[in-house]
Amino acid sequence: MACFLVPATAAVVTTAARKHIPERYRPHWLNSMLWGGVAMLAVEHISHGEVVPYPPFLSALRNPQDTAVMFKEMLTVGVPMTIAIFVLWGVMVLITERVRGRKGSVRTGGQWTG
Repeated sequence: MACFLVPATAAVVTTAARKHIPERYRPHWLNSMLWGGVAMLAVEHISHGEVVPYPPFLSALRNPQDTAVMFKEMLTVGVPMTIAIFVLWGVMVLITERVRGRKGSVRTGGQWTG
């Protein structure tokens, strides 16, 4: 219903803070991953009628029982999905940094020196 709001919130925060994140951490990668996921999920939710173009915009907000289900989905789907995006971004940055560190290295006797 509204699981895309969690990565959307993270995307807004990281986009606003991108100038404070060193470029070596590739903040544009993180923002692209977050915003891309949000767009994909928003389209999916719109196509299923869970997001509508009129207030209250989220169909789950019409009924108090649905609101509880919506918050549960945000916690059980949105939060893990957002954490997974951050973990994947971190792994990508680590791999990139390791490869960069090896560029000037020479391999001798089966070991890297640099």
